[in-house]
Amino acid sequence: MTNPTRIEVNCTTGEVLEIELTDAEMAQLEADRLVAEQERAEREAADAAKADAKASAQAKLAALGLSADEIAALS
Repeated sequence: MTNPTRIEVNCTTGEVLEIELTDAEMAQLEADRLVAEQERAEREAADAAKADAKASAQAKLAALGLSADEIAALS
């Protein structure tokens, strides 16, 4: 199986080269993909935790007798 290619353009001469990625470049692409996937998962987990904390706070305010409008006014 051949590796994907990259295109290099020399703006001075207008020469366009299509170059196959090296194994090292492919390994770096995979490493970058894994890091991006991990960061996305962490970001989604943080967003979910924040949403859970907000829902918990709103439930506690409602248990204290605040109306939905009063709770919304605090947000």
